[in-house]
Amino acid sequence: MIDTHAHIYDEQFDADKYDMLERARQAGIEQIWMPNCDSETISRMYALEREFPGRCLAMIGLHPVYVNERYEEELKRVEEELEKRKFIMIGEIGLDFYWDLAFTPQQETAFVKQLELARAYDLPVCIHSRNSKDNSLNAIQRCCDLIEDFGWNDLRGIFHCFSGTPADAERVTGLHFLLGIGGVATFKNGGLDRFLAEIPLEKIVLETDAPYLAPVPHRGKRNEPAYLELVVDKLSEIYATDPARIRDVTTRTARSLIHES
Repeated sequence: MIDTHAHIYDEQFDADKYDMLERARQAGIEQIWMPNCDSETISRMYALEREFPGRCLAMIGLHPVYVNERYEEELKRVEEELEKRKFIMIGEIGLDFYWDLAFTPQQETAFVKQLELARAYDLPVCIHSRNSKDNSLNAIQRCCDLIEDFGWNDLRGIFHCFSGTPADAERVTGLHFLLGIGGVATFKNGGLDRFLAEIPLEKIVLETDAPYLAPVPHRGKRNEPAYLELVVDKLSEIYATDPARIRDVTTRTARSLIHES
């Protein structure tokens, strides 16, 4: 399996980093993709990638929650890192309407700028899209609007931690993006189990978003890549198929996204 989204460089893993990675290995996790947040997280992410080459793979990007008055500086750092080395993806990028709307215009500017970088470097993007607390502002649909306005037909990537509606899923997959499915699929009130089976399995990849959004029965506790097994079990139930098929299809889809065989 591939965990396509995990912040395993987070300080929450400092005390048991090696044990956590060993549990992931025993659970069959062959790769863990690490999204970046801002310039402060780069060094910790790189250190983990150096220690576990080929297994812990880095992205580069500016997370929307970290967009502030210094966002242009942060975007310059992203560009500098892209000039230095290769990455599997640009991410995580996108829009977050949940915490603070003060920098919404800057979030949109940063998002489009990083789409331009994806085009320049022919890289997929990892998109964060979180609605407002009352769902009056739909970040998924707004990201889709901006992607359509951007107009690059070869843009590809993942809408990470997808927790939208059937209409959201239809629009995202219609733009040739994948749905990142993790612990939310196991939540009783998550809603994904009601329609996810209508989405072709080939449009889905697995993720944990560790240390966040742990699946049931660990909900509310620290998440980790080994818990991806619980997501697979839930998807097996939703799709009425064998867990081995879930693992196989989602892994092949993830590999094809970053042009691995």
